[in-house]
Amino acid sequence: MEETKIYNFRFWIKLKDEKEISPLLEKMLREAGYGIVGFVEHHFQPQGYTCTWLLSESHCALHTFPEEGRSYVELSGCSEEKSQHFIDATFKLWKDYIRLHDQSNC
Repeated sequence: MEETKIYNFRFWIKLKDEKEISPLLEKMLREAGYGIVGFVEHHFQPQGYTCTWLLSESHCALHTFPEEGRSYVELSGCSEEKSQHFIDATFKLWKDYIRLHDQSNC
């Protein structure tokens, strides 16, 4: 039996408007072939936003930090091909705005 693999991709983006970021992330997930089986979101007061897509292959989350002018995105999935498609789309769309996640600086 082959061992299951999880592919993680995490990055910070120098954008903070969830109305701009969230629809683009969903479009990129769909174009990569992920099966979206659920979606939940929460607006924090006085600011901030978190949403999560439940995927048939795992999940994707967006967390905004408006006070810092940035957002955090994390994708976990068990398809290397779909993950790579999402990564390629991310760099194509936001190459000037992203910084890969540093484990020591959450």
